[in-house]
Amino acid sequence: MEKLKFMNAINKIDIPSLKRESSGLKVLFYSFLLFIVLVSCKKEKPTIEITQDNYHQAVDKITEVMVHDIFSPPVASRIYNYPNIAAYEVICKSNAAYQTLAGQLHGFTPVPAIDTTKSINFEVAALVAYLEVGKELVFSEDKVESYRDSLYGSWEKINQEHFNDSKNYGLLVAKHIKDWLATDNYAQTRTMPKFSVNTEDPARWQPTPPDYMDGIEPHWREIRTSIIDSASQFTPSKHPDFSLEKDTPFYKELTETYEVGLEIKKEGETSEKLEIAQFWDCNPYVSTHKGHLMFATKKITPGAHWIGICKIASKKTEADFAKTIYAYTKTSIAIADAFISCWDEKYRSNLIRPETLINQHIDENWEPVLQTPPFPEYTSGHSVVSGAASTVLTEIFGDNFAFNDDTELKYGLPIRSFTSFNQAADEAAISRLYGGIHYRAAIDLGLDQGRELGKFVVNKLQMTTNN
Repeated sequence: MEKLKFMNAINKIDIPSLKRESSGLKVLFYSFLLFIVLVSCKKEKPTIEITQDNYHQAVDKITEVMVHDIFSPPVASRIYNYPNIAAYEVICKSNAAYQTLAGQLHGFTPVPAIDTTKSINFEVAALVAYLEVGKELVFSEDKVESYRDSLYGSWEKINQEHFNDSKNYGLLVAKHIKDWLATDNYAQTRTMPKFSVNTEDPARWQPTPPDYMDGIEPHWREIRTSIIDSASQFTPSKHPDFSLEKDTPFYKELTETYEVGLEIKKEGETSEKLEIAQFWDCNPYVSTHKGHLMFATKKITPGAHWIGICKIASKKTEADFAKTIYAYTKTSIAIADAFISCWDEKYRSNLIRPETLINQHIDENWEPVLQTPPFPEYTSGHSVVSGAASTVLTEIFGDNFAFNDDTELKYGLPIRSFTSFNQAADEAAISRLYGGIHYRAAIDLGLDQGRELGKFVVNKLQMTTNN
């Protein structure tokens, strides 16, 4: 069509008048016309089409690798946090609706400026940054690289120039994020001493069956927070004073955990409390012992479950590419800081788990529905994280947001439906009582701790221009 238009234009030219001009001018004129025709007929290279589903798939890939590599809940929260921030900062460069996190997150400076002479596809660059940072934080880098290379190969075939420009900018941002994350004190905590168990004090945490593992991440409070002022900013109210006297608040909580466990086992497979406990288990490493054999079941962490809920909400609302990254990023920041806040309290209060006391003083054969995770009891990590994540998701997607949670389908658990993020958080928290791994105070006060932290994130973090 364009060629036809140009040929029509040529036909309308007053050729006789041109003959009166010099031959050199005529040659120049026709050469120019030929150039215009050739340029107009040149086929434009196609655009690399990226959708929010591509980002969901990338997040799912990192989750899959984390499950394979078995990361503890606090460490897993860090693995979600930094890659999402990397992708978000790329999107901020192309979407005026979103504001940079530079100057808001502790120690975070602006990412490199854009070279305006380059043709950057910012969605491609965001995915490059996400995968490059994510690869840095897991053990099985080859699994991420294999997935990444398959994407690179397809994008390169579509438009190599745009892909190279986009990739180069994504790598620049990724390097900036990697330099920043290297200063969060994580590397230093790898060489800090193991947690010392106090066997003299009956109130203090002791390793639990079946593996009697050391306390996980006792120095997590030393990790740099993202947005909260410090690890101790949201220290919860004190739990009831330890006591084995039968009329005391602490002992009543202990017997409640014991009796709920007996009730669930009596009800058997028909118990909804059992279903709730299993649905929210989110223990990345559950070991099973049968005689001399031991095998492990690997699953997602509490943070991963809420990242899955973020995905569900984003897809239900048909959030575009930018809003999808925004939702993941804000949620992951809240989750990461929630784990730091919770672990600060866990190793300060250093409270003994119900399973230990029940076996010592009530029923030596009693077992919790869920396997007790290897760290102190107070507060409940799932309660804190659920409180924080649900508060942020409510701010993003609204209250009374009904959804069907299929996050655990791949682990053989049925879908559960909720009328709001807050209802889901309430159920996640109480599941720890049903599971027999927490006292009620750790659940209720942990949920309060998480929600207060979530409100702080919502109020302080300015990510959209219409805040």
